[in-house]
Amino acid sequence: MKQIIQDLKNGHTVLEEVPAPVVKSGQVLIQTTRSLVSLGTERMLVEFGRSNFLQKAKQQPEKVKMVLDKVKTDGLKPTIDAVFSKLGQPLPLGYCNVGKVIAVGKGVSDFKVGDRVASNGHHAEYVSVPQNLVASIPANVTDDEAAFTIIGSIGLQGIRLIAPAFGETIVVVGLGLIGLLTAQLLKANGCRVIGFDFDEKKVKLAHDFGILAYNPAAGNDQVKVVEDLTNGVGADGVIITASNKSDEIISQCAKMSRKRGRIVLVGVIGLNINRSDFYEKELSFQVSCSYGPGRYDDNYEQRGNDYPLAFVRWTEKRNFEAVLNGISSGAINVNPLITEKVKLDDFGKIYDNISSSASIASILDYGDDKEIPTNVVNLSSNSFNGQKGVLGIIGAGNFTGAMILPSLKKTSALIKYIASSGGLSGTVMAKKFNIANSTTDYKSILADAEVDLVLITTRHNLHAQMVVEGLAAGKHVFVEKPLALNTNELKDIIETHQAHQKTITVGFNRRFAPLSVKMRKLLGNGNAPINIIATMNAGFIPGTSWVHDSEVGGGRIIGEACHFIDLCTYLASSKVKSVCMNTMGVNADEYTDNASILLKYENGSNAVINYFANGSKAYSKERIEVYSQERTLIMDNWRKLSGYGFKGFSSESSSQDKGHANQFNLLVKAVKEGGEPIIPLDEIVNTTLATFAAIESVKEGKWIDLASEMAAVQR
Repeated sequence: MKQIIQDLKNGHTVLEEVPAPVVKSGQVLIQTTRSLVSLGTERMLVEFGRSNFLQKAKQQPEKVKMVLDKVKTDGLKPTIDAVFSKLGQPLPLGYCNVGKVIAVGKGVSDFKVGDRVASNGHHAEYVSVPQNLVASIPANVTDDEAAFTIIGSIGLQGIRLIAPAFGETIVVVGLGLIGLLTAQLLKANGCRVIGFDFDEKKVKLAHDFGILAYNPAAGNDQVKVVEDLTNGVGADGVIITASNKSDEIISQCAKMSRKRGRIVLVGVIGLNINRSDFYEKELSFQVSCSYGPGRYDDNYEQRGNDYPLAFVRWTEKRNFEAVLNGISSGAINVNPLITEKVKLDDFGKIYDNISSSASIASILDYGDDKEIPTNVVNLSSNSFNGQKGVLGIIGAGNFTGAMILPSLKKTSALIKYIASSGGLSGTVMAKKFNIANSTTDYKSILADAEVDLVLITTRHNLHAQMVVEGLAAGKHVFVEKPLALNTNELKDIIETHQAHQKTITVGFNRRFAPLSVKMRKLLGNGNAPINIIATMNAGFIPGTSWVHDSEVGGGRIIGEACHFIDLCTYLASSKVKSVCMNTMGVNADEYTDNASILLKYENGSNAVINYFANGSKAYSKERIEVYSQERTLIMDNWRKLSGYGFKGFSSESSSQDKGHANQFNLLVKAVKEGGEPIIPLDEIVNTTLATFAAIESVKEGKWIDLASEMAAVQR
């Protein structure tokens, strides 16, 4: 299928060929007929992509500081690689989609095949959209008209926040697409509406809708106009739909407001507020968030959990439906807003001149005749027949593009597939790294007999299921940490492994880092017990992030601290015997990313892993100290190793290397030539159980013996 994307690195807007998405649980698969180009939002994205690196930096000063901090801790090359990897990720454009439902996912009851719907899907021939971001289109509303649903709901949410009463005077500052729709919606609410814009064409159009519209460029003082029209009282409310960096707009909006008036920002403006403008009138100011309640809430959008209507009357989906009903009843007239309508293949007519375009609304027409969507796009004619070490990658997120694929490129691996849920990120990576096929259906990888190694880099909650499927399909499996989120998942993996005898590797790359290998060599054969202190300055992640979700990410101890348990196991040359963990805070068992984990090893070694999220990012992220036989090793952030008490060794430095390249070299070699797994499975299982035991330890307030945990998964 075809999809419009924005390349942030070179600024090009491209119509890309990508595999069609597979309908997911809780989603509907839509065949697009129309989509609306949001010229304001998309113009900003296109112009940002076209700007040079210095201009990009000036627009995002907070990101520049993050880059400089990363240079200090990680070094220049890893930082440059990370920045270019981020810029290399294209943006899918568009969020105003109309089409026909061609498939419904598990759990969807509101829609059926054949329904006409509006959604926030991208500019793509096929989109899979969560059901709470989809609304049915009334029969008397055309596809062209329905394309205004999502953009209209943005204006409607601003109106919900300003809560206008019948007869009130509301000012709309900025009569672009959202402003004109907002003005119509306010008029339908029984308000007297005043509008301002510097484009005479938009002002005239607003007049035609019955709006008292004025062009400040024609000599109209906005504050004086409002005062004159309200007999000196001022506006009851002001909705700002303009896009301008000037601070003058917010000041003028305050001055034209009555005492205790309301101001709502829908657009993007400068916000250096003059306190006296707001203080003397006791004005209220609020920023509107997109389509309405539910936006950016995964429970609502991705999991389909609706808010009870009695308590949240207007969610984003119900706002979609309200706009469609307004178009259906004639309260909103969107047809005069359509400046141009072009075929999808002619998208350049819109985007090539988007910076200087005077259009109000541009419609992309996808036509009626479409090929049957394919979930696999072939990008090269590479032959894999009869070869070993043929890979299929499931997951095309940031880490895959920034670390895994560059590491695999240095090996003799032959990558036949990369799978991504949307198709776009996988296709871009396939082109960059010469991967033969991009797919949205990972099962096509498992079904291909030529693939002998599957790499799983998805979100944590999918790991165990996909490992089991990969083993059952006769594939060797590499999975990014963690292996599993609970003992039931781990038990399924062990049973499937025993039945099919294919290797399992978890991405515990740090044991393969050159400095780790050097440390183990210096420590000797592992007969003598050692003490280890491992400190992870992990950095803060908001509690709302998926990594903290026990069902999706498993939390940071299971999802991330497992790296350091494995590293301690490698250095100690032994397996964990028992675990105890203490966490910071009153409700420490609920939020475990500030924790100290104590490990007892079978050979008498001890380890303390300090996993902290409350430290400075300017300090080293990872530090390992090892004490053994009156000798000490200190490793700082995978850049320097210092030794004390060792004959012939005092220090060693290198560029930051966390072992990814060595890990994949060894893995690909093992798959091609056979031999023992690069990490013994019993150590992988032991580490996984140790993370579960750490959580259990906090809940029960005691040391947890891993022997009983192991017995549980072997029953």
